[in-house]
Amino acid sequence: MRTYLDFEEPIKELHEQLEKTKEIQEKSKVDVKTLTSDLVQKIEQTTKDIFASLTPWQRVQLSRHPQRPYTLGYINAMTEEFIELHGDRNFGDDHAMVGGLGMLNGRSVMFIGQQKGINTKMRQYRNFGMANPEGYRKALRLMKMAEKFDIPVVTLIDTPGAFPGLEAEERGQGEAIAKNLMEMVKLRVPVICVIIGEGASGGALGIGIGDQVVMLENSWYSVISPENCSTILWRNWDHKIEAADALKLTSMDMLNNKLIDGVISEPLGGAHADPEGMFEILKKELTERIDTLEKIDPEKRIKNRIKKFSAMGEFQ
Repeated sequence: MRTYLDFEEPIKELHEQLEKTKEIQEKSKVDVKTLTSDLVQKIEQTTKDIFASLTPWQRVQLSRHPQRPYTLGYINAMTEEFIELHGDRNFGDDHAMVGGLGMLNGRSVMFIGQQKGINTKMRQYRNFGMANPEGYRKALRLMKMAEKFDIPVVTLIDTPGAFPGLEAEERGQGEAIAKNLMEMVKLRVPVICVIIGEGASGGALGIGIGDQVVMLENSWYSVISPENCSTILWRNWDHKIEAADALKLTSMDMLNNKLIDGVISEPLGGAHADPEGMFEILKKELTERIDTLEKIDPEKRIKNRIKKFSAMGEFQ
């Protein structure tokens, strides 16, 4: 059963009317084809109208939708075969960071990303998508393995941030993320980073350095979440909507500020409304982008990568 957000209430009401109309047809055998057709068209138009004028906070809500696809959902849907690889060969296996080899249209690709849980038990098991240092070290191990065998790397970013616990800091959270930034910029294989949901702080940046960084239409990418920004500036969460506006965290804001390389459109109603459609869109995008990047000499790719990130934050 689909979950509707508060601003999707008009869509929900129309869907309920459509279901009732179908029930009447089944029970009384009354021909309601015209009414059904009108309702379907009205649902489509209402959805278009609502999603054409979403606020930054509404996009943040969409990025967290409980039915929005997560990393393993994308990987399993896009690959013909996926072998998950575990552990950082140092401390342990972080369940919040997943990775492994998959076949994308007949090509081997190393997929890495944060995984949130699909229910309460799995969310606890996955630590709500907040990786520990061993998660970032596992990610780096897999990237270096991909480099060794000349396999492209795709990272899928969806995290509220790196885990901020004391034990994470004791094991070197900052160092693990910083080392990833340094090593990712020098990888000799194509690297594509996709923000599929939440892209918060160093937790996202730790697997976010690539030849191309792209965002799904209803994702966000920022140094801090709107709630935490509101807490720091106003001492409570009441101003999260204002914070979301001020942070310029939407995909189009990021593209306009030249901090990402592209925005991938989602199906009408968002990725949660049509996961299968979203999987096909992203699969096509990744295939085309990898094809383009593989034609570029590795040394040139590295220079372009360094130049791109070095230029961020410069103003005339």
